[in-house]
Amino acid sequence: MMSCKVVVMGVSGCGKSSVGQQLAQRLGVDFLEGDDLHPAQNVARMAAGVALTDADRQGWLETLAGRLAAAGAQGHGIVVSCSALKRSYRDILRSGAPDLRLIHLHGDYDLLATRMAARADHYMPTSLLDSQFATLEPPGPEENALTLDVAQTPDSIVNTIVARLTNRTS
Repeated sequence: MMSCKVVVMGVSGCGKSSVGQQLAQRLGVDFLEGDDLHPAQNVARMAAGVALTDADRQGWLETLAGRLAAAGAQGHGIVVSCSALKRSYRDILRSGAPDLRLIHLHGDYDLLATRMAARADHYMPTSLLDSQFATLEPPGPEENALTLDVAQTPDSIVNTIVARLTNRTS
């Protein structure tokens, strides 16, 4: 599992960061908070309640793909939290890691809105949750994704992911 490359994806408030951090710790690999690599203008747009465009996301996704590629080139595993809402975004990420595993965290709108409203230290306003759901293209069967409901506890989610990743036969 040392060289696995995983993106924990989903709309805002689904627990990408929490699950990603726990997963990386369990797998003994690095964790990269994708939001930390957004350029300042993207953060400012989101903080102002303005949804990002594909063009806004392009450079950010390419940066994340580069980090995935670098981990692979060094023979290291990595877990990245990234919304990866569209297939085209995930394709950019896969350009850096063709063997990328996707963990799609999904949940009920009201649950996620409640979680977002409770976050005091995040720039993403609850008002953008509608645009996130509208943009979301759930991964198709060919995308090597594991989809999990966030109504479960983070520990339960991570246990399921670890079991699936370590029992993988491909």
